[in-house]
Amino acid sequence: MQENTETPLTEQAVNKNPVKQFEEWFNTALKSGFKLPNAMTLATASKRGKPSARIVLLKGFDETGFVFYTNYKSRKAKELKKNPYASLLFYWDKLDRQVRIEGKINKITKAESEKYFGTRPYESRLGAWASNQSSVIKDRMVLENSYLKYLEKYPQNVPLPQYWGGYRLIPDMVEFWQGSKNRLHDRIRYTRKKSGWKIERLAP
Repeated sequence: MQENTETPLTEQAVNKNPVKQFEEWFNTALKSGFKLPNAMTLATASKRGKPSARIVLLKGFDETGFVFYTNYKSRKAKELKKNPYASLLFYWDKLDRQVRIEGKINKITKAESEKYFGTRPYESRLGAWASNQSSVIKDRMVLENSYLKYLEKYPQNVPLPQYWGGYRLIPDMVEFWQGSKNRLHDRIRYTRKKSGWKIERLAP
């Protein structure tokens, strides 16, 4: 990683609201030439605490939380049903920055899912029907044949599958990490309190 040459990350310089601080960094990432600046690692855990992680795409965020979409029959969805807590990790290497977010997960409304689903490319909407996500299949032809079946069934308008939709992570901890050449990296952590957010510096 290369040294970050922007303003040092200090408790005094950051926004008092972690969502606003994230917005500043995210907008910088959007302008920095990343192929998928909204790519994030989503970590979930089983009821017994066995972790699993995968890359998903952030599709929206505001004061209510961070939103992503998936198949409600997938492994991540099954884990979230039994253990509704998760963490997100953004890593923007060219900026030498990371953001970690932890909190509780809730399903978003069907209306919200339908609104987003309607913006997806036609092929992606068909794919949501064609793939029984996380299930074992014999070979790729299973997917190809399923896709063709739904292509014939929905030649134009593709409805939202009842097993597909969004989740919102409601943050209770957000940490901003900024790299430094001497390895004395900056780490600023926000912890949710009843009356706002507590801001603390962590040792690297």
